[in-house]
Amino acid sequence: MIGKVVTGNSFYHCFKYCLEDKINLTEEQKLHLSKKDNVQHKDRAEVLFYNSCFGNANELTSQFSEVSKLSRRVEKPVLHFTLSLAHGESLSKNQLIEMAQACTEAFKVDQNQFAVVLHKDTRAQHIHIVANRVGYDGKVASNSNSYLRMANLCRKLELKYHLKQVLNPRAFLSKEQRMIPRQNARMDKLKESIRQVLQQVKTLEQFEHKMKSLGYQVLKGRGIAFIDDKKVKFKGSEVGYSLMTIERILSQKQTQKPVIENEIDVSRQMLKEKRSIDTSWSGNGGQKFVDKTHEKEKEIATPGTDKNYLLEKLLKSEQMYEPDPFLPKKKRKKKQKPRQDL
Repeated sequence: MIGKVVTGNSFYHCFKYCLEDKINLTEEQKLHLSKKDNVQHKDRAEVLFYNSCFGNANELTSQFSEVSKLSRRVEKPVLHFTLSLAHGESLSKNQLIEMAQACTEAFKVDQNQFAVVLHKDTRAQHIHIVANRVGYDGKVASNSNSYLRMANLCRKLELKYHLKQVLNPRAFLSKEQRMIPRQNARMDKLKESIRQVLQQVKTLEQFEHKMKSLGYQVLKGRGIAFIDDKKVKFKGSEVGYSLMTIERILSQKQTQKPVIENEIDVSRQMLKEKRSIDTSWSGNGGQKFVDKTHEKEKEIATPGTDKNYLLEKLLKSEQMYEPDPFLPKKKRKKKQKPRQDL
């Protein structure tokens, strides 16, 4: 179960969203989506329970606003809860009402005005609870620690109604519980999509175009983020593909260089890219080229060889000749200061 809590200052907009159909959808779109998703987009809202209130969005707004005037200091009198079950789970209407009452009790607004609304426009069964933070006595319900209280409430309701149990948000977990791996289908799908796309493209522009064709919106700035078709946003670093990682993978594909894992492979790779050729004069006056690459490879692979020394030796640029260490070094002439006449 997932629970959300939001405070606001407009009862009208909150009730309008909870009680009315989505205004940005036409009747044909509602009918099409209902058949496609097997849900109800037309007449999607059903009021399950009224507490000290009644009516449509306008009437409820008027009633809640009158009571909220009993407190002059409150700026956000709207308390909006959402309780969503996991896919495939469902409860009876009476059980949903009991859950809503337990929620209002946990936030100490059970004696205030509130309405419980069931939505039918998604596959996951969920309810909305709109409550007035201001009671008839003029006192205002506290909204402190609302996320923690909601998380603890969801865990209790999962046990009571035998629902699928999930973990609290990481901020509210102990160190041991934070080590437990979480299953996130959306994140796993995004990670797999990125992995497959990176195998098909070679440039960042091609990568962005391919991800958009899969239904993801790509946001690129100092980092990279992805938004799926349900408007859920993930950072690339959250799924193991930061912008730096993606650019590094694409640059390797463009140069088509193999991934080098250790020092010996580094040395061999350098020898293949820049072969060391020794030049010597043969007896008949011609040049004889001797390729010593394989000899150096054997030297590198010899057990007990100091790999750091060999790697440093290979990295040094070759010189045409070595100066004689016994020759005296040229002394630099010191500049003489101009004489000053006294």
